[in-house]
Amino acid sequence: MESGMPLSGGQRALIRESWQRVSGSPVQHGLVLFTRLFDLDPDLLPLFQYNCKQFASPQECLSAPEFLDHIRKVMLVIDAAVSHLENLSCLEEYLCNLGKKHQAVGVRLESFSTVGESLLYMLEKCLGAAFSPEVQEAWTKLYNAVVKAMQRGWETLPEGD
Repeated sequence: MESGMPLSGGQRALIRESWQRVSGSPVQHGLVLFTRLFDLDPDLLPLFQYNCKQFASPQECLSAPEFLDHIRKVMLVIDAAVSHLENLSCLEEYLCNLGKKHQAVGVRLESFSTVGESLLYMLEKCLGAAFSPEVQEAWTKLYNAVVKAMQRGWETLPEGD
């Protein structure tokens, strides 16, 4: 998986150290991420439906057991990326398929920039003063690499669209 510029050893270390502080409470931190996401783009809420149930508010969605499962899955994807920093290409097929799934439920590519902003917000809230510009840059590079792989799921559509 090409990420444009590969992560340096220092950047990988910053990502691992910061993730270690977050990964112990994935649901708690995932709630921060998704609360921020719905604050930034409330129009994403209808994408989250379970058993054909429409959520009346972000708070109702954020407290639904099915959505908490979704948060766990999102945090596991981040964890997988952190665990494979030296060889992100081994996640290529998985991330491409994940992109296809997101496309199938109506997620727009543009929404991934809002998710990235929400991820950085969550990291900043969790890490406090340890969220340095270097940590932000490292996470931005990693997130962009993951999104590029997911985006390839969109690009496997028939040509001519």
